[in-house]
Amino acid sequence: MEVTLGCKQTEVGAIPNDWEFKRLGDVAVIRDGTHQTPKYVPTGIPFFSVEHVTSGDFRNTKFISKEEHQVLTRSCKIEKGDILMTRIGSIGDCKLIDWDVDASFYVSLALLKISKKNDSSYIAQYSKSAFFQKEIELNSLQSAIPRKINLGPISNVRVLLPPLPEQRAIATALSDVDALLESLDEVITKKRDLKQAAMQQLLTGQIRLTGFSGDWEMKQLGDIAHIKTGSRNNEDKVEDGIYPFFVRSANVEKINTYSHDCEAILIPGEGQIGNIFHYINGRFDVHQRVYAITNFSTGISGRFLHLYMSQHFGSWAMQNSVKATVDSLRLPTFQNFWVNIPPTYNEQAAIATFLSDMDAELAVLETRRDKTASLKQGMMQELLTGKTRLI
Repeated sequence: MEVTLGCKQTEVGAIPNDWEFKRLGDVAVIRDGTHQTPKYVPTGIPFFSVEHVTSGDFRNTKFISKEEHQVLTRSCKIEKGDILMTRIGSIGDCKLIDWDVDASFYVSLALLKISKKNDSSYIAQYSKSAFFQKEIELNSLQSAIPRKINLGPISNVRVLLPPLPEQRAIATALSDVDALLESLDEVITKKRDLKQAAMQQLLTGQIRLTGFSGDWEMKQLGDIAHIKTGSRNNEDKVEDGIYPFFVRSANVEKINTYSHDCEAILIPGEGQIGNIFHYINGRFDVHQRVYAITNFSTGISGRFLHLYMSQHFGSWAMQNSVKATVDSLRLPTFQNFWVNIPPTYNEQAAIATFLSDMDAELAVLETRRDKTASLKQGMMQELLTGKTRLI
């Protein structure tokens, strides 16, 4: 592809000479959906709204009759290659319709039919840029609740356009990364589902790991561990402290003191009760409204107990919480919690290791996904501003 050399200065910095800003209204025909809530039917023609664009899920929709659909689409209908954009509530989210479709849509969405002189996939990618979102915000109704942008102002939103061949090249490059992100998300979802199923089966004895047998035994937590709240306050945390400091949130703070040097499970006694479970083996300190479960009896694995509680303690906590301004847990709620324990420490440890290995696999995939998402952001910054060009 031939590229015109040289740059020109704009409000977003230097851009290639052969790139230009244009209004959406100059590159697309823009329509909104029906202003009337249709009559829904059990099966029929899909009916799209804001939540389908924001979630990316167009399979789980409501349906309208074929007759009503024909009435609603007499003047304009969604086609492959169009873009749906949210304009009420969540505004400026765009979805390229890259599949054959027969559907109607609500007034909360705008339909963008991109001219053949431009690439709709590029426009959809550009809609994720900071400049596009700033343009959406500037053209929205500032005092509207919920947020809203009308069709006229949508037409005034500006987009930065390279020549058509370069639009296509940029769109292809960014779409390839999107495909990779989507595949990673699918694998991560499957791995999470597998881990959840494994936890449900292994932590209840429905499935036993090879080489283990014998009956499990029900024991109360107060009989197999020591349970006590900490003595520190939030004010005691230090930004660059040496030791972990467990407070009433999922975030672990830092502190320069430690009250414990052992294996422990940490669970907040108020706030997000039954949702936060920490495990540690080492030096740490504890907030006065966080319960530290320590000194496990001989034959009891703290790691197994941590996993078991993260799976089963939440419902027990909600049933036995003290209802006040903030739901809270008292010591007996912990002491009286029943735990189903495998007969040997080795089996408990093996279950914990098996599930921890699954966690490690998930962590690797999630790290790769995060790095790929960061790569996509960097590519957008380079490609959608002309700083890096595809030749």
